[in-house]
Parts: sequence; C-alpha cells; structure tokens
Amino acid sequence: MAAKTGGAVQVHKNDTVKRTAMARTGLGREGKPIRLLSNHFAVKLSGIDSVFYQYSVSIKSDDDQVVEGKGIGRKVIDKMLQTYSSELAGKDFAYDGEKCLFTVGPLPQNNFEFTVIMEETSARAVGGSPGHESPGPGDKKRVKRSHLPKQFVVGISYAARIPLKSVALVLQGSDSDHAQDALRVLDIVLRQQQAKRGCLLVRQSFFSDDSRNLVDLTGGVSGCRGLHSSFRTTMNGLSLNMDVSTTMIVTPGPVVNFLLTNQNVRDVRDIDWPKAKRMLKNLRVKATHNNMEFKIIGLSDQPCSRQTFPMKVRSGSSEGQTVDITVEEYFKSKQVFLEKPYLPCLDVGKSKRPNYLPIELANMISLQRYTKALSSQQRTTLVEKSRQKPQDRMRVVTDAVKSNRYDDDPIFSSCGIKIDNQLTRVEGRVLSAPMLVVGNSQDCVPFKGRWNYNNKKLFEPVRIERWAIVNFSARCDMSRISRDLINCGRTKGIIIEGPYSLVDEDNQARRCAPIVRVERMFEKVKANLPGPPEFLLCVLPERKNCDIYGPWKKKNLHEMGIVTQCIVPSTKMNDQYFTNVLLKINAKLGGMNSKLALEHSRKIPVINKIPTIILGMDVSHGSPGRSDIPSIAAVVGSRCWPLISRYRASVRTQSPKVEMIDSLFKPLDNGKDDGIIRNFY
Repeated sequence: MAAKTGGAVQVHKNDTVKRTAMARTGLGREGKPIRLLSNHFAVKLSGIDSVFYQYSVSIKSDDDQVVEGKGIGRKVIDKMLQTYSSELAGKDFAYDGEKCLFTVGPLPQNNFEFTVIMEETSARAVGGSPGHESPGPGDKKRVKRSHLPKQFVVGISYAARIPLKSVALVLQGSDSDHAQDALRVLDIVLRQQQAKRGCLLVRQSFFSDDSRNLVDLTGGVSGCRGLHSSFRTTMNGLSLNMDVSTTMIVTPGPVVNFLLTNQNVRDVRDIDWPKAKRMLKNLRVKATHNNMEFKIIGLSDQPCSRQTFPMKVRSGSSEGQTVDITVEEYFKSKQVFLEKPYLPCLDVGKSKRPNYLPIELANMISLQRYTKALSSQQRTTLVEKSRQKPQDRMRVVTDAVKSNRYDDDPIFSSCGIKIDNQLTRVEGRVLSAPMLVVGNSQDCVPFKGRWNYNNKKLFEPVRIERWAIVNFSARCDMSRISRDLINCGRTKGIIIEGPYSLVDEDNQARRCAPIVRVERMFEKVKANLPGPPEFLLCVLPERKNCDIYGPWKKKNLHEMGIVTQCIVPSTKMNDQYFTNVLLKINAKLGGMNSKLALEHSRKIPVINKIPTIILGMDVSHGSPGRSDIPSIAAVVGSRCWPLISRYRASVRTQSPKVEMIDSLFKPLDNGKDDGIIRNFY
C-alpha cells in the first residue's frame, strides 16, 4: 500500500516483496583445469565491528550561496579538518566531494556549523589582467581588497549509520540491507585518495597527469589511460577489483595549437572563430605570463590590437582618470609583447565583467575531460591505441596497488582493512570447442579454436535473386566483387543470381554530408531496380565505422526493411574473405549456417525434452559524456524448438545510460503487450 502525504509517496514495509536469488545448481567439472590470475586483490577485513557514520554536508559562501563545485568543496572540507580537528575529535573523513561525509565511529555531536576561511584562490584575485573594472596596478585599493580571504560556512548533520559487519554477512551468504552502502563508503575512500593526488576522477576511475599516459587522437583530443578500482564481494571474500581505463581529455598545450588541430587548419587566419568560441567555452587555461588559471566564458568582439577596456590612471596626488586602453597596449606597458595582436582575446571574466587574456598567452591545462562525440577515425584510433596485452595490464594494475599504499590510509587502518598486493589466483577450466554440423550432415571439427568452412556447404543455404551492389568507394571493381561472391556462394550451396544493377555514387555526391549521400544513393537504387530488392551489398569507402555506415543501416533496416551487408575493399578479398561475408548474408536472409552437433543429434540435456526458448539480452550505451544519445536495448531469442541455432533479434531505443531494459514488457490499455518479448512467441 502506498500513501501520499505532502506531495511525497510513502511506501509501507509490507509492500516490499522478499525475493531470494536463484540458487546455483552446482559447480562445473568438464574441461581441462588451468590456473589463472585475476585482476582482483584479496582484502582482509579484521575490524568487522567498525561502524561508518554518514553526515550530510552543506557548504555556503559568505553571501549565502550554495557551493557546488567539487574542487572547492574538497579544499574547504580539508581546511575545516585542519582548523577544527579538536572539535571533531581528530576524526578522519571520507568525503565524496559533494554532500556526504563519512567517519569511522561517531563525531562528538550530531550537528556542527563551522566558519572556514580560505585564502583567495580565484584568478581574479591578482591585478594585471585587463578587463572592464579589473584591478590594475593603478588601483591599489581594489587590488588589496581582492586579496581578502574568502569565508565559507560548513554545516554537518548526522544522516545514517552503516555497519561494516553488513559486508561480512553478505560474504557468509546472508542478506544485508547495508552491504552496498558500506562498499560505497570504501569506494569513496579510494576516490578521495586519488583526488588528493590531483587525479581526474570519473566515477570509480582515476587518471593522473602523466604525459606517458596520453594517446593522441588528433583534433586536439587525447586518450588518457588510467585505472578503475572498486571493492567487490566474491565467493572467495572481499576483494579490490582494479583494471585499466581510458577517457578522453583536451590535449594540453597552447590554445592556438589546440584550435589549429581541432579545426584541421594550418594558419590561424583560417580558424572559424564562432566554432572556436563554442569549443573553448568552460575550458580552463593557464596564463603563461603569470601562471594563473582561468575559466573561458567566451571570446572578445575585437582582436587584441583593437579591443579596449577602461582603466584608471593616476596622475600625481590626484585620484586620476579613467581612460580606454587596448589589450595590446596594456600588455606592452607590462613588457609583454604580443606576436599575434590580430587574434581575439579569451574572455576569462564574468558575463557583466569581462576579463581579457590574449589567446597566445594561454595554455590548456591538463586533465580536462572532452565530452563531445568522437569522429569515426578518433574512435578507431582510441580502440587501437588503448589495447594492451594481458602482461602489460597485469603489470600496470599490480604496480598501481603497490604505489597507492592503501594500507596506510587512516580510514582503512581504523577498519582493519589490509589489501594484498598480488593478483588473486583462481582455478579455471578450458572447455573443448563444440563440434558443428554443416551441409549434408558433415561434421565441422574446430582446429585451434576455429571452424573452417573450406570445401563445406552451409546447413540451410538461401537463394538470392533480387539484389544489387551499391558503391560508395571509387577504388574497386564491382564486377569482380559480384563475380567472386557468386562463385564463392556456389561452393557453399548459396545460389546467387546476377545482380540487378551495379550502382556507383556520383562524384559530386561524395562532397555531401553522409545522410545526403545515403539519400541520393537510395534514389539511384530505386531508379535502377524494377522493385524492392531483398538484399543490398554496400561497398564502403573506408572501414565500416565510416560516417556513411550508420545512416545507411538506418535507411535500409529501420525505414525500408531491406537486408544489407557492408564490406570494405581490401587487398585480401580472397575466398576466405567472401566466405565470412556469406556467413553473415545467409544468416540475415533466414538461412542457417550450421548446427551444434549435440543439437543435431538431440542430445542437449533438458532443452531437447522440454519446449525451451533461449533469450539473450544486452543494453549498449553512447560514448562517455554523451548523455543525449539514447541507449540501445537488444534481445535475441531462439526459434523453431528443438533447434537453438535459428534465432531472431529485436532492438529498441530507450533512455540514455539505463541498464534495465524498460520495454521488455509494455502492457497496453487493451490488455495486450507491446514489449520486445512479444516478438519471440
């Protein structure tokens, strides 16, 4: 039962259904035993009677504005701990950087309010940067006032009690409502350690400022290698899971170089400044003439040589007068001579109080996340250069555990937590690769983990009659591709008639946007074919993640319901290549390439005796930082029981970053179900 009180819905305890996890039937025995190393590090938990106390934190500035920045929040809390250590009984904190703070054991009282005084660290504290009403050397009173300390009010109030024993109970197989909360506190301790080292934090991943970890992705973007760490409960006890991780950052260095690379131009005069303004907004830079950091809010309307701002000039004992001075003249008076005064300035002030910094005097600071979408080539480069061999990954994570010295952390020490610095050894089993049955009931025996279809026919080959080849690439012989595909198909049992048409893209269309290219190509296909094709072979100009791939698939599969297969011309378009292509085509058109030998002989336990459907489900998400891109839920299910090798798939979009498939069941008002699961029965 749910009651609504004061706008909030309260759920009574008797509404919650007690659910028990499905018990495992037992451990597997088949296969060759093998010893493995896992990227888990055993955790000894001796202080199970320890209790975490959670406190809510509020930080307000002296003008009663709530402080929300994680960076300043951590600095304020650290200063509070230094200043009021005795009032807080010398307790060490685990602070999440936002609104939660944790201690081992309670604080002396449930509520505190502290005044914390910080030295002014903002970029506007120092005179010398030109801007409207910015303090200059002739305005000593305002320079002095800008150095006044900043005052914050920190409120702390008791929120919850989280026993560490809950983790031990889960490890013993019991239920506990607080286990996930306790693990979250331990993860926050890990994050806090890395924050104090100046790392970039992305959820449970951290990235250090080390140029050896950077991978150039072009366009002013770099891949930054780091580590992911979190505590996990396992069958063998509590463990610290650590693995390599990668995120995208803005390549540090001169802002001018960043813009040239980002826009792929060689001369600063070719920079698209409106585009540059959008790209630079909210990024942080360091001025080369005074080493101060600033946040970019925009660009000046005029270049440095013409952009003016008012500045007070003293004359003897008089108060002086306000004069307009250009940014170039101002810096020249400070013995800073600009080489490119024709470039605009960065506006690093506030909306009504600009502060101008010549763009040639600014460097991008390191570890700034790049959250915009990567190009196809950048994604490919990121995948290729982020790939590491198992031995390298083992070395990286092991070295990280040793260098981080987790056992020295005061929170972990208080809880009796010790982390082994060696990888966990586990027992594994190497299963034999399953035998397949192909055409004419011929066995296909795997060799070194591979099934070879040479001199074999497919189990149920299809017949292809109405089809065509479309060519987005200028460097291929479509007649030869058609001929080789037909010949290879014949050896596999697939009868392929000659294509209705070989459709080349117009030279002019190659300069258009990908969506326009796809639309124009589709119009040509309709003009060259007597009716809808059952299949289209698409020759791409480059690797399949080129910009045409997505729009082409969407047009054919989603809008027109036409099966399509994309290929990329290469020097290795031999029989093996076309065999792999035909395996995909045959399955897409409803054929069956092979069956499991156990399936063919009806010897699969349980499944062959009881009508069974096998479902597989997954959700894929957009690239990190792209919260505007929907997630894709996919479900695949077996068909034609007792077969399990014939299947169909269904996909739908859903809310971004949601792991649960929200349209699996979708009851309608008429009593029917429009969910994905209905596609399979």
